[in-house]
Amino acid sequence: MRLSRDKVNVLARAVADVLKQMDEVEFIEDPNTIRQETRKILEDLLNQEEKIDLAARQKIESQKRTILEGSQEWDILYRKYYKEEVKKLGV
Repeated sequence: MRLSRDKVNVLARAVADVLKQMDEVEFIEDPNTIRQETRKILEDLLNQEEKIDLAARQKIESQKRTILEGSQEWDILYRKYYKEEVKKLGV
């Protein structure tokens, strides 16, 4: 899923705010540093998800016959190939 940099920043800020409110969490670093690191982690996860999605779609496209996106068969294959790619990465 592609998110704009602004949306990722909003998510990172929300995560940092929730962490700040938790009694079990104590910030050693500046809150802005925490937010920036959270943004970086979110961007890395989104990039991984994009690669997994692309790999699953390529596997479907490599089938001998054309499978239309949105069909039940396409959805089943997509979930299967997506899970395989996630396993490969150990996510």
